[in-house]
Amino acid sequence: MDGTPGQSLYPLHRTKTIHLVRHAQGIHNVAGDKDYSAYLSEELFDAHLTPLGWEQVDNLHNHVKKCGLNKRIELVIVSPLLRTMQTAVGVFGGGYTDGIEAPPLMMANAGKSDRLAISSINCPPFVAVELCREHLGVHPCDRRRSITEYRPLFPAIDFSLIDSDADILWTADVREENEEVAARGQKFLNWLWTRKENEIAVVTHSGFLYHTLSAFGSDCHPSVKSEICTHFKNCELRSVVIVDRGMVGSDSATTNYPGKVPHGLDLPSDVAAEKHPEAGSV
Repeated sequence: MDGTPGQSLYPLHRTKTIHLVRHAQGIHNVAGDKDYSAYLSEELFDAHLTPLGWEQVDNLHNHVKKCGLNKRIELVIVSPLLRTMQTAVGVFGGGYTDGIEAPPLMMANAGKSDRLAISSINCPPFVAVELCREHLGVHPCDRRRSITEYRPLFPAIDFSLIDSDADILWTADVREENEEVAARGQKFLNWLWTRKENEIAVVTHSGFLYHTLSAFGSDCHPSVKSEICTHFKNCELRSVVIVDRGMVGSDSATTNYPGKVPHGLDLPSDVAAEKHPEAGSV
């Protein structure tokens, strides 16, 4: 039977499930909402979460535990800025603890958080990636600190994929164009596809998500396009599936089974009829 319009089938092993999260409320969100020019303030450099932002983090942490998502995620990718790393470790980390043996995901009070240390025990790996940063340039809130400064604050986050200790991507006088953000987002998705993990959380930023996802959904129902491409609220999570139509980097199926074991004749009746037409005249 043919599929109905709007439906399609695709091999499971040629897909990845991606859980996209925008960071929780940062101090720049509050200041910028009151006066957009505040985004130019150096006081918002590498903006950290507000108390309300941490409340949003706690709520999402409880949600991913309740629905079992925390047990399925194999990897957490995070933009290397305070607000995204605080959100990522707070949502997908191992909770708050005083005496931990493993390196913590976040040290106590990191980034003016007024929080206990967050454990890395029983958590997926956390990897910082520059490709999923926010719009680059001009706004100090989007400029990161050196990796040397971040490592003591977030000991269990892997920063090894970041080439430069200093932030060489952000410039004071040139703001990245929307098209450039979208192109960087596509490059990020292409890189994400090369990862071995099949279920990945990505904690990033509103502008990056919006411009990256706007390239998708045009072949879908308008309501689906809207669901994909609308702006994310603070600490919102949306789960999507990436499909590898070009078979780039596809792994072999882990759940498929070849059948016909042990060997023997197992032709379907219609195929057998084609192969032995004389049988149909009996």
